[in-house]
Amino acid sequence: MNTSISSVLQLREILAALPGEDGGAVAAWAAREPQLTKPPGSLGRLEDLGRWLSAWQGQHPPRLNKVVARVFAGNHGVAALGVSAFPPEVTVQMVANFRHGGAAINQLCTTFGTELEVIELELDRPTADFTQGPAMNEAEFIQAFQAGMDAVPADADLLCIGEMGIANTTPAAAIPCALYGGEAGLWTGRGTGIDGAALDRKTQVVAAGVARHGGQQGLDILRCLGGRELAAMAGAVVAARLKRVPVLLDGYVCTAAVAPLQAEVPGALDHCIVAHASAEPGHRRLMAELGKQPLFDLGMRLGEASGAALAVGVARAALACHTGMATFAEAGVSGG
Repeated sequence: MNTSISSVLQLREILAALPGEDGGAVAAWAAREPQLTKPPGSLGRLEDLGRWLSAWQGQHPPRLNKVVARVFAGNHGVAALGVSAFPPEVTVQMVANFRHGGAAINQLCTTFGTELEVIELELDRPTADFTQGPAMNEAEFIQAFQAGMDAVPADADLLCIGEMGIANTTPAAAIPCALYGGEAGLWTGRGTGIDGAALDRKTQVVAAGVARHGGQQGLDILRCLGGRELAAMAGAVVAARLKRVPVLLDGYVCTAAVAPLQAEVPGALDHCIVAHASAEPGHRRLMAELGKQPLFDLGMRLGEASGAALAVGVARAALACHTGMATFAEAGVSGG
């Protein structure tokens, strides 16, 4: 059953009462892991992933029977300010490409057994230019947040989230700049490949948005500087927590979208792992602020949940090792 929200105030009440880890599932994981036929800790983060899956699914052994990816698409008023190498209509065209199976995310989801759904959010109505006012009013923000919450199946075992939205690396830079401070240039990258004067213009847009809205709280920063797809990703993360679904976050835009949740309630992202380090320079700074370590760094910066979908393969490997390996006693190996 989906949770319905009607206001930012209600959303803050939900965030204040998020469920934590399942202690029984963690204890069961901890009892099995040291008995497996390997030196303790020798599988590194694969072992941590097994614990994470158990803790946030609330069961042991964990399972990955239903892995889902949700890609949210939105358009942005700041695109008109020349912050991207591509026009906003590319968002619509790429959504069509996703639906026809022609994008990178389609191939990765097929490879790793992941169900893909693309949710477009009023692509014909971009958010407002955040240098002039809030990107979304409260009703628009709640509607987008709710769309993200509604997209998470209750029977999912693992959720990958990502986005598509021309110009959305601009709000992705503005949000952490507003949350954590620092010069706009420290958070602003090339996005779709801009450089020179275009990058300077993008940095100025980020700075102008932060100057206008930087005094807000976490969720209000997301509303004022974000976009519909960013709000939806945050909504999906909250719904996943309520439904006991661990989450693989994609790159910079995705991580920036959910950072305001952590700003509101420390620990709100404990059920989330950042899949990869984006080539966008602000992503490493943002992960450091959130205390997150990516699973891998392959120089990716595509978005569309591509890094999260790739990380499903790592999660499946972790599960296979934890559940499939013999214990010392079963294998007749000394040392257990």
